[in-house]
Amino acid sequence: MNLLANAVETLKTVGIVAGIFAGAALLIGILILVVAKVFKVNVDEKVTNILSHLAGANCGGCGCSGCSGFAAKLASGEGDLSACHVTSPEDKEEIAKILGVTLTKEERTVAVVKCNGGENCGDKFVYNGNPTCAACNSVLGGNKLCSYACLGCGDCKDVCPEAAISVEGKLSKVDPDRCVSCGACISACPKGIIERIPASAPVYVACSSKCKGKEVASACKAGCIACGLCAKSCPHGAITMQDNLPVFDYSKCTGCLTCVAKCPKKVIIKRDVAASESPEKGETAAQA
Repeated sequence: MNLLANAVETLKTVGIVAGIFAGAALLIGILILVVAKVFKVNVDEKVTNILSHLAGANCGGCGCSGCSGFAAKLASGEGDLSACHVTSPEDKEEIAKILGVTLTKEERTVAVVKCNGGENCGDKFVYNGNPTCAACNSVLGGNKLCSYACLGCGDCKDVCPEAAISVEGKLSKVDPDRCVSCGACISACPKGIIERIPASAPVYVACSSKCKGKEVASACKAGCIACGLCAKSCPHGAITMQDNLPVFDYSKCTGCLTCVAKCPKKVIIKRDVAASESPEKGETAAQA
């Protein structure tokens, strides 16, 4: 009898403990539901819809930390859809409908490194620190004699989501066939010498120095000396000199390559442009 009584008491104790645990679990579950309801974050449906049409590259080229941040910026009316160069024209069309804006044609662009220095540009000291352009640039503006020169450490290459950038001879180069013009490299370059140009542009200026010719020549064998021969010889008036550098009006440039032939320092570089690239071919940009 004692054994039976003890067994019954044990079962009662186990039942009570199990009931307590079950009740506690139920109470915790109810509390979780209540807290979730009270503190629910209302996700803007517009942001969600926009995000579903963005490319999802999270490249940061738009100036935001990622696509979600850009979607929120667009939804608030503070963003410009043209800042994203990765999303397809079709998806931009859908986003424009969500935002209630119209679209206009915008030609596809590619990034170029506006420097032809690399090993052609002398060093003012030997840099042995952290092998990044940002770190090198933090030491007296970098180790190159030209303050506008590519430092060649490859920060742009490291952030490119399409593996479109290579570093050869201490100089970064962009493969236009792989470049989606996201702008990640532009943001990463501490020298600010990576720019977008139209994908159809037949040439570009591979120099960013605003210094006068004599100073440029003393620092770099392949820098623009601001002689102006390109501008003077262009038969279409597509080139003007600004801050000791040639600036192209690509709407006037026909690709005759007269400037390439006349440039004594060969800083105007001929590009291999695909036959399918033309000013008429392009993506779309949003305008309110």
